[in-house]
Parts: sequence; C-alpha cells; structure tokens
Amino acid sequence: MNLTKTAQGKILHQTPPEGVPIPFRIASRAARFGAQVLDIVLTWTGAFLLLFGLLWLDLLNWNALWTLVTLVFFLIRVPYYILTELIWNGRTLGKRILGLRVISLDGRRLTPHQIVARNLMKEAEVFLPIETLMLSSDVSGFFDWVILLWMGAVMTVPFLNKPSQRLGDMLAGTVVVENPKPKLMPDLSLARAAPELVFDQRQLDIYGRHELQVLEQILRNRPKSAPAIKNLDEVTRAICRRIDFAPMPQGEVAQWDFLMEFYRQQREYLESRNLFGDLREDKNHKKA
Repeated sequence: MNLTKTAQGKILHQTPPEGVPIPFRIASRAARFGAQVLDIVLTWTGAFLLLFGLLWLDLLNWNALWTLVTLVFFLIRVPYYILTELIWNGRTLGKRILGLRVISLDGRRLTPHQIVARNLMKEAEVFLPIETLMLSSDVSGFFDWVILLWMGAVMTVPFLNKPSQRLGDMLAGTVVVENPKPKLMPDLSLARAAPELVFDQRQLDIYGRHELQVLEQILRNRPKSAPAIKNLDEVTRAICRRIDFAPMPQGEVAQWDFLMEFYRQQREYLESRNLFGDLREDKNHKKA
C-alpha cells in the first residue's frame, strides 16, 4: 500500500492489474460519519414504516412490536448495505450523496465477499452493541460497561491507522475513498479564435506533441495576474520567432487569439501526421 500525505489529504496510490497507477484521496472521517448518518436515517425510516404498516394493518400488536424491532432493523439494514454496495460498486445512498466509495486495497475489483465481510463486521462493531444497550433491560451494569468499552475501542481504530480503516475494512481489505464527479475539460481545438490566421506547413512542422501539450496547459487557464500576462507575451514572442511569423500580435486579447488558433491548427496538423505513422514527439523530431 503506497500512501502519501499532502495538503489536500491522504492520497492512496494504487496500481491495478492493467499497470496504470491511479491516485485516490482517502475519505475524511467527517465525510464517512456523514454518509453513515444518512444511511442510518434511510434504514431506520424504512424499518419504522414497515413496523407502522404492520400495526396499521392490525397484523402486529404493541406487545409483539418490541420483540420484532431488533429483527426488523437487522433484516432491513444488512441487505441495504450489502445490496447497494454490490449494485453501485461500493457506494450506498449516503456515500453517493457525499461522493464516497469503497475500493479494494489490492487494486482489483471490489468482490461480493469483501462487501459482505465489511458490512457484517459493521453489525458487530456498532449496531448490535447499540441495540443491545437500548432494547435489553436484562443486561447487567457490568456488561453495559463492557459493551461501551468495546464501542469506544472500535471508534478509535480509524484514528490509529493511516488509511483510516475501521475493523470491517481491515478484515475485508477495503478502504473508503473520495469519488468526485468527473468533469470533462472543453476541447480547445473546436474554438476558432482567429480564423483569419493561417499557418503553413513549414510553420506547423517545427513543433511536436510535447510543445503542444505545454501550450494547452497555458491555454487551459486564462491569465489574470500581471506575471501570467507577461508569460503569455513571452510565449507568443517565442513562437513567433521560431515559426518566423510577422507581425507579432500586440495586446493580451490578440496574443490569446493567436495562441488559440495556432494550437488548433498545430493539433490538427500533428494528428494528420500521426495517421501516417509520423510521431512528432517534440521540436527535435527532425534530428531523430
């Protein structure tokens, strides 16, 4: 397990069987607690609706109600956690709302065995001790303290290991991570900033894929500060000198439009060359 700590939180670096490293940000304890509260509200609401439905249909009297409370909560809660994580690949409704998911520490796909193991262990960690304290009047004070000590010890486990795993996660080999919604970046090649500018093959033949990627990184963030605007001017001057383009665009807007149009035509040219097996990695491709 490769885990690093950054200013944004703990990052888990996984290498799946495909061999492509994937970074995951470990979910914060506050986010996990919030997701758990949401799931508890959902399962308890479902259990209460079922119990009141049985009472309303006169299929259950008040004397039998308390006998079935624990059983009903168990029969709703356990299938809920297991089925939702199976269907939504490691996400309950609470985790989906807060952008979390469960993944396997070995980098492989989450298995049904892992999901069942971590959720059954959750019953022994939290829910069954709480229900025992709440619903059983026959438990002696000594066992009350034993249960409270057990719950206290269980709650401290995520604070004692780097990936913030609870006992169920350690048993199943899983960890809860953030699952942010993917955002697709706009395709810069679709924009025609300055269609009047036309670059010939000699000018487009100078740069390669590396320089195009560097230019794309610059164009992804429109300059606002004085140093960034100055950098935009320097980049424009460097490209104009290299491709022998004159007159050089003057002013921030003109320079931005020049770079956008050069990026678009340069990308189209490199992609067309790539179709013929000409992989232009950088500006030194002619020397290779």
